[in-house]
Amino acid sequence: MNHEETKALQKRTWAEISLPKLRHNYAAIRAALPESCRFMGIVKADAYGHGALAVSRLLQEAGADYLAVSCLDEALELRKNGVGLPLLILGHTPHEYTETLIDYHITQTVSALAKAQEYSSAASALGKTLKVHLKLDTGMSRLGFLCAPPYFDSGVENIVRSVSLPALEVEGIYTHFAASDEPDAQSETYTRAQFALFEKVIETVREKSGFSFALRHCANTGAVVNYPEMALDMVRPGLLLYGYGDSEGRIGIKPCMRLVTTVSTIKFYEPGTSVSYGRRYTTEQRIRMGVLAIGYADGLPRALSNRCAFAASGGFCPQRGTICMDMCMADLTDLPAVSVGSEIEVFGEQNDLVALSAAAGSIPYELLCAVSKRVPRVYID
Repeated sequence: MNHEETKALQKRTWAEISLPKLRHNYAAIRAALPESCRFMGIVKADAYGHGALAVSRLLQEAGADYLAVSCLDEALELRKNGVGLPLLILGHTPHEYTETLIDYHITQTVSALAKAQEYSSAASALGKTLKVHLKLDTGMSRLGFLCAPPYFDSGVENIVRSVSLPALEVEGIYTHFAASDEPDAQSETYTRAQFALFEKVIETVREKSGFSFALRHCANTGAVVNYPEMALDMVRPGLLLYGYGDSEGRIGIKPCMRLVTTVSTIKFYEPGTSVSYGRRYTTEQRIRMGVLAIGYADGLPRALSNRCAFAASGGFCPQRGTICMDMCMADLTDLPAVSVGSEIEVFGEQNDLVALSAAAGSIPYELLCAVSKRVPRVYID
């Protein structure tokens, strides 16, 4: 659906996704990598709200090497719509779905010996082989083989046992950094310690078993920008691909999404008028108030109530009162050019998402992912 078709359809709220900017970001990140380094595009959570299918097709056409999703449902959506790139599930999939993983050529993350044994047994019973990547917990304290002291020796032993199991093709190994995007010295020390542990585990496994991993990957968005030496065999840029996470402009990326709404109604209110639920805003003067066709069901956080402004023709309109499920109010008093039907930019080229997310006490990841399914994505090419 193109821009004009969407506007003609409902003229309510939509998200514009710039495909040229997405292509630019892919090329800019690629240019910053070592020549032999592979590129895994993170398209989980509907490609951070940008549309997993459209983004995956673009990355496939552009020459990406791998894609990553969170769960089996996300993987199957891509496979059933013609995306053929190698595809890694970052989260857990019950071993009962081993045949589905194999039949759809999906690579599965293995985060513990017990899970490796379950997948091995299931694949062996089918007479087939499942491709997997092992994940190490080097300090994220989430999924992964425990390998930090005092678990180093047992962690290495569990990995050695895993790579020797039948019916598993262990292609890769990876870890995830907890603070690679943080600028302070303690975070740098922590990230470098995670990386050193990751490399030590890989080397110790090689020494003990002779097994070498074809793909080693640990560089997420923060590491691609701040620690280019950690690129190894493949990188996993997520937010960076969509235009955020490079605050100093080292790579030169561009935000890809612009969230737009429209003015539904305009009213004049006298001083002392309460606005919206909970009466958390009261007018202090005569005010020209617009009702905007966006609310928290569309992805505009209720936490932004009375804490933000949106870009409009002639300037910015402060948001007023509690944000409702399907709409919110904004002060248009100083914007006479804005009328019913006028477009209002919630975030995009004129209204910075980073500042907006900070006002909500959140991060750009959350606001991008929050843009709901009922908001049409309009692809600009």
